[in-house]
Amino acid sequence: MTASQWAVLVIFFLVYAAIASDRIHKTHAALLGAAVMLVLGLIDQERAFHGGVIERQFPEGLKTIHVAGADWNTIFLLVGMMIIVSITKETGVFQYLAIRAAKLGRGRPVPIIILLSAVTAVLSALLDNVTTVLLIVPVTLLIAEALETDPVPFVCCEIVASNLGGTATLVGDPPNIMIASAADLSFLDFIVHLTPVVLVIFPVFAVTVWIVLGRRIKVTEEQRLRVMRLDETEAIQDRPLLVRCGAVLGITMGGFLIHGRLGLEPATIALFGAAILLLITRKDPRRTLEDVEWPTIFFFFGLFIVVSGLVYQGVIAKLAEEVLALTTSVPVMSQIILWFSAVASAVVDNIPYVATMNPLIIDVSETLHLAHDPQANPLWWALALGACLGGNGTIIGASANVVAAGITGRAGHPIKFVRFLKYGIPLMVESLLISWVYLMWRYF
Repeated sequence: MTASQWAVLVIFFLVYAAIASDRIHKTHAALLGAAVMLVLGLIDQERAFHGGVIERQFPEGLKTIHVAGADWNTIFLLVGMMIIVSITKETGVFQYLAIRAAKLGRGRPVPIIILLSAVTAVLSALLDNVTTVLLIVPVTLLIAEALETDPVPFVCCEIVASNLGGTATLVGDPPNIMIASAADLSFLDFIVHLTPVVLVIFPVFAVTVWIVLGRRIKVTEEQRLRVMRLDETEAIQDRPLLVRCGAVLGITMGGFLIHGRLGLEPATIALFGAAILLLITRKDPRRTLEDVEWPTIFFFFGLFIVVSGLVYQGVIAKLAEEVLALTTSVPVMSQIILWFSAVASAVVDNIPYVATMNPLIIDVSETLHLAHDPQANPLWWALALGACLGGNGTIIGASANVVAAGITGRAGHPIKFVRFLKYGIPLMVESLLISWVYLMWRYF
């Protein structure tokens, strides 16, 4: 390895250690790491901000590497949806949904967690997991407040559920969109190949939550009955505003479902919805923008640049090449890709990781004569399962995790890095074991 490669690795691990320690705010750590990489010339500003394609020399020859740079689609998707959610919460609809969910769960914490996790998984499959947690987490915080209990277990389970649901469809998680583009896969292909395994994983996840948390999270009978006596209809504060917000939110969600046919990125749809809602409600933009999770936005910005430095210097491509060179057996390679992708996606953002892996999977598929039938190519499905489910490993493993943690922390309940590991790692391993069995059963 070159001196530059060692340098980006050291910076990355220092940033990661700072985030994991919880002694330095994750936004401070990510921005400082990004700034150091730029100042030292480990990645140039053009590629850090806008991405690009470079060639790196490997022992077997030149390889083309795609540097994602700052993912503006993710950043502006978050900003647009945070604006919509900020205005919508003034209607009281989140309080209404919180009370309804609590009543359906009979005021008992674990059934409520499973119910909200199921809703999160379904919405994540239909929309995307980042948008879903923006909608669900505020509801969850209100439920926990009414029950006078810690919201962190609720939110951690919803984070896992959002990544499970996002795995099931093409639009549920950004890595799936990238894989579909590289492999020429359709929306239906993801339904046929990935939805069945998610339908198996989620019930196992629900049972695990019931067993593990059933005895840990308790509320008194008085607290439960207090929630059951609440009248959800009194929560709605502004019905005309609710109608306008509901219409815009419905149009925005519909746009997410057909954004490919429209030729628009999700960020464009989210910003359009936010702009329309600001216009028709005549809200003060300064007040609305105060509710945007700016620390989370800038954390993503810094993290994207830090990871892009790893990609730009060829570190991720080199590591991926070494892993894929271990065997030419398709079954063994599928399992290696599954587990390696999970570990890598738990540590770095899965978007640049998948961008790096896509051309490698294409090369390997052509070598093994699998490229002619991408639908039946288990390497693509192993990559999708590993990258999406691996996001559950750490609190920074996926965009939805960071957003949910930001909202929860702002409400006064920070999700510590190590605490999330206690939820994320076991549930990630559980889902990967099921995926491993599924891949072997279906394709071999």
